[in-house]
Amino acid sequence: MRFHLASTSPARLMLMRQAGIEPVLLASDVDEDLAVAAHEAEHGPATTAQVVQLLARAKAEAVLGREPEGRPMHGLLFGGDSALELDGATLGKPHTPERARERWLAQRGREAVLHSGHWLVRLDEGRVVAAAGATVATRLRFAELDDDEIDAYVATGEPLEVAGAFTIDSLGSAYVAEIHGDPSTVVGMSIPTVRRLARGLGATWHELWNR
Repeated sequence: MRFHLASTSPARLMLMRQAGIEPVLLASDVDEDLAVAAHEAEHGPATTAQVVQLLARAKAEAVLGREPEGRPMHGLLFGGDSALELDGATLGKPHTPERARERWLAQRGREAVLHSGHWLVRLDEGRVVAAAGATVATRLRFAELDDDEIDAYVATGEPLEVAGAFTIDSLGSAYVAEIHGDPSTVVGMSIPTVRRLARGLGATWHELWNR
């Protein structure tokens, strides 16, 4: 039973390894803005929870049909996405220092909700047997940072390519004062949720242990 991870996120890889699983890594090239725009054009404005679930599924489905180990995928395939909700706005990766600084000026000392979308597919020699998804929300409160602390953190480059412009598994851990919910969700994926989804698809968690 192999676990295929449709992500190149170092944080998600770390979580899987800590859980005893060495996944097969697959880069999922999904144009996130285009996918969300297409969805909203058909269904109207999407909530943050809907956005992350939409993208999680899109990332998993984008790699279906690949043969990363020279044979059709067999086992489980996971796609995930995360975004921060603040004042009703969906905040993904800031990408630029200017946007990351703006985010931190707005969120310091405040509470926000980190939404994480999960989509898990059961595969039998490349054939989709079943799939299931779930969205998890974790509430957190940011520390009250001084401007110089924000500038120093942004200058490291760490917040540029992470949802919400922060991490809790690296330099940003000092700047998150409280977490209410599953901490692994904030890192990149809820391990308890993935276990529950796997169980629902007929795969027991210990079958996946390979480290």
